This record gives sequence, C-alpha cells and structure tokens, in this order.
Amino acid sequence: MANYALIAVNVLAFLYEISLGESLVPFLERNAVIPARLLGGPLSIRLALTPVTAMFLHAGWMHLLGNMLYLFIFGDNVEDTLGHGVYLLFYLLSGTASFAVQVLFQSASQVPNLGASGAIAGVLGAYFLLFPRARVVTLLPFFVVVEIPAVIFLGLWFLLQFLSGAASLGRAASEGGVAWWAHIGGFVAGVVLLKVLGGSVRRRQYSI
Repeated sequence: MANYALIAVNVLAFLYEISLGESLVPFLERNAVIPARLLGGPLSIRLALTPVTAMFLHAGWMHLLGNMLYLFIFGDNVEDTLGHGVYLLFYLLSGTASFAVQVLFQSASQVPNLGASGAIAGVLGAYFLLFPRARVVTLLPFFVVVEIPAVIFLGLWFLLQFLSGAASLGRAASEGGVAWWAHIGGFVAGVVLLKVLGGSVRRRQYSI
C-alpha cells in the first residue's frame, strides 16, 4: 500500500512539474537540494525541507520511469517486512540520508539535486539483506534475458555507484550529472535503517 502510494505521489508530482511551463526551473531550484546553498547560508524551514521535497521531483520522463520501475520491483517486499508505516518512515529517512551524503561529498556544488533514486537506493540496500537469493530478471547486452541472484545484481549495482562516485570527486562542483554519492549513501542508509527499525532479515526465494 505505502509503496504504491509513493509511486503515485512521484507521478503526480512530475505531472505537476510539467504543468508549470516557464515556472518549472525556479520551482525546481527552490525545492531541490543545492549543497552550497544548504551549507552556505542561514537555514530556513523551507531550506531544511528540501531533502524531502527533492526526493519527489524528477528531471524528465526517463528519470521518473527508471526510478519508479526499481521502486515497483523491489519496494513491495521490503514494505511487507517492515509494515506500511515503518516502510514509509524508512523511505523518507533513506532519501534524506542520501542527500546528506551527496552534500558532504559535493559541498561546493551549485547544481540542484533531485529525484527518488537515493531513497530507492535505501530500498535496494534493505532488499540486499532481506532477499539475497531472490531472482532478478535482468536484460544483458544483445537482448539476453537471465535471472541473477539479488545479492549479485545489487552488489554489482553498488560497486558501479561507488566506482562512479569515486571518479566524480575530481570533477568541478559546477558540473551536473548523476548524484552517485546519493545512491551510495542511500544504499548504506537502507542497510543501517533496516536494523534500526526492526526489520527481521528473512531469507526468501522470490522471482521478480
């Protein structure tokens, strides 16, 4: 229930975004996480809430659809483990933590950070612990479809984020792109929050 509600809110928020026309850019700049702004001036309530508002905003259809696909595939099983209310709290905390890590590693950046991927990375971190032997249907090059254990699929995903994040450290803070450290921070936060919020690590077999 909570997972579907989160997907719906993300979709509705994006539909609102595309209805704004020329007002979209200032709207995103007000509600996204901008590391230099968050750290460099007086902290208002609106500014403090940007890690929450930013996790429900997206930069385009592909950004939205990619994130929602991951959330749809992995979120429901994590919600079943944690329960509806705890899962919602888990999601919001994972997203907030993901932006905090991104700000830590890109503190001088003026680039707006937005999207659900950090919160979803937290869901992936929890799934990594809960369902390591679940089978994830994966499309390989040349349109080869295979089933890969979740522990391998998500382990490789995290390794890619980490290597990409390390490579991004040498880039100028003004450059945009993927917020790799938000993904890394969200994943680690998901692992930690699963323990803190009381999710029991159950070994199950799922085909997804």
